[in-house]
Amino acid sequence: MSAYLNISTSPHTRSPLTTGRVMRDVLISLMPVSLMGVWHFGVRALLVLITSVGTAVLTEFVFDRIARRGDTWKDGSAAVTGLLLGLCLSPAVPPYIPVLGAMFAILFVKCFFGGLGRNFMNPALAGRCFLLISFSGTMTNYAVSDAVSSATPLVGLLENGQANLKEMFLGTGSASGVIGCSILALLIGGIYLFAVHAITWEIPVSALVTFGLFIMFFGGRGLDPMYILAHYCGGGIVMGALFMATDPVTSPVTKPGQLIYGASVGILAGLFRVFASSADSVSYAIIIANLLTPLIDEYVVPLPFGLKRDAAVGNAGSPALTPKMLLPALRLTVITLLAGLGLAGVFHMTKASIESQKLAKKNASYMEVLPEAAEFVDDDVLTSAIDCLEGQVYGTAFGKAYINEAVRGVDASGNTVGYVVNASSKDGFDGEISLSVGVNAEGAVEGISFTQLTETAGMGMRVQEPEFKDQFAGRNVSRFVLNKAGGSTSDDEIDSVSGASISSGAVVNAVNAALDFLAASKN
Repeated sequence: MSAYLNISTSPHTRSPLTTGRVMRDVLISLMPVSLMGVWHFGVRALLVLITSVGTAVLTEFVFDRIARRGDTWKDGSAAVTGLLLGLCLSPAVPPYIPVLGAMFAILFVKCFFGGLGRNFMNPALAGRCFLLISFSGTMTNYAVSDAVSSATPLVGLLENGQANLKEMFLGTGSASGVIGCSILALLIGGIYLFAVHAITWEIPVSALVTFGLFIMFFGGRGLDPMYILAHYCGGGIVMGALFMATDPVTSPVTKPGQLIYGASVGILAGLFRVFASSADSVSYAIIIANLLTPLIDEYVVPLPFGLKRDAAVGNAGSPALTPKMLLPALRLTVITLLAGLGLAGVFHMTKASIESQKLAKKNASYMEVLPEAAEFVDDDVLTSAIDCLEGQVYGTAFGKAYINEAVRGVDASGNTVGYVVNASSKDGFDGEISLSVGVNAEGAVEGISFTQLTETAGMGMRVQEPEFKDQFAGRNVSRFVLNKAGGSTSDDEIDSVSGASISSGAVVNAVNAALDFLAASKN
């Protein structure tokens, strides 16, 4: 009898498919986009990918040794996580970014939850979201060289409705964003995954279709094929739909559940893309959909063979599950409502005090950069010029610089003694830099004062030290030039803070934007 029957526990169906083989197929599918990214961005992209993959594998290897478990790093899942994370990063990020992201993804999202198959969300996306929250300025600074930043094609599309569709599709634009931005290469990899049956059509198709429909109905351009295609080619929706959302560990098991899950990804990505101000829409959409997977698997279950649907619902369907699901949801809703009301009350009670403190800080910065003024008054010409900007980036020669406010300084007799312009730059290393620039009646800079500065301690934060910021005072030039080498001898040159050329360049851009705005408004 034993020669004909294999007596064993379930599962009784055997398959040659293994975790290692699946991960190998995913790595192969990611080779086209990886090679395209390295070819376009150069050695910096290669270093980011190697660092991310190496850190992910090393982290799991060390954890295996500490936890005294098998060498799980050999199945290739850590390498896949590291490569996906690296492809989601800009080639301009400093080395610590892929290191921290990969360590968080492997250690906190995968290993601490029991390893592969037990993580509740996609590790690579969790690592990216961690980096976006912790290092937002660095993660959204797509620098092409030191102190020179440029927006991604998607940013250009959202701000002025224009983008080069061909460059976005090929991933060859001058500011293509992340390393894995080539849609052509991603589609080649996705076709390979379909061919080897590593993924099925339900999640990618439902995610991409619902995303396109959302953009069509709520994107503000209606049925504009080029606009919709540009949204597909930017922002990571194709990579997310093909390689992230299809993660078998964090997606539903049934086909109807996968359709619901994919539609959730598409709708959330479209919602965040159109109405939110986050630097990423797809990552957060998939993470939230990952959290919905247990609920989808709980309710969307196949009908047992031979059991009528009415009997299934009566015995094990939603009526029995509804109280179990509704009571925790109701408690959470009440707690959230009470917490929200409490926070709203505290905000309203402190709003006036906060506003008065902001006003006092702003006036103090104005007085610091134009001490001859007894009072600062609005100027109709300057105010009108700012209104015409409509909050957009100022000019094309100052990076991502903005003009926030401009006032005229007068003495006790009402005579004009100068002007103060508050400008900001989003080209900082770790976030936005805002400052006030004082210019006297003769056109010379009296000084600068920072109103917002969150750069790296000991590096970018040094721009607020007198050694750097006092260089601007007393100089009457139309535009300053950043000198990274130091030892400037010309009035228009500003010596960069050593090791913080990006922060220094952002300050120079903001000051130059303020000077140019003032000159243009007065003429």
